[in-house]
Amino acid sequence: MTTPQNSRWITEEPLQLQGLLDETETPAAGAVVAFGGTVRVTNDGREVSGMSYDAHRSMAAATLRQLEAEALARFAITGCRAVHRVGELALGDVSVWVVVRAAHRGPAFEAASWLIDTLKERAEIWKEEHYVEGDSKHLDGTPIQTKKDE
Repeated sequence: MTTPQNSRWITEEPLQLQGLLDETETPAAGAVVAFGGTVRVTNDGREVSGMSYDAHRSMAAATLRQLEAEALARFAITGCRAVHRVGELALGDVSVWVVVRAAHRGPAFEAASWLIDTLKERAEIWKEEHYVEGDSKHLDGTPIQTKKDE
């Protein structure tokens, strides 16, 4: 369901892999690669209790849409989808899914790796780790580019 708070690319709802698999399904694809990023229990030697994700939603959605188009142009793939969750996530919750389909596994793996790495570099999404000690820390994110910055 699309609301002002949710889109095909950025949502507060728990992420569902099956929908992404259905969207990208084609008989031309002999390979499917799905990568899911989850909230892990430790990071940089600290015990994590959860994670908060925030985004400039319209810009991040546009960036994910653009990355999908770039992946399709750059790699020999038949389809791809990327979606990121925002809001409060618990340990084990999936924060991001990347699904890529291709005729063969090589391009599917290559495109999926490129897509998740580039998403982390370019999408206007920020995360705050919450620690069991009670404090939290914002991790490096993507700065918003303005006309003045370009």
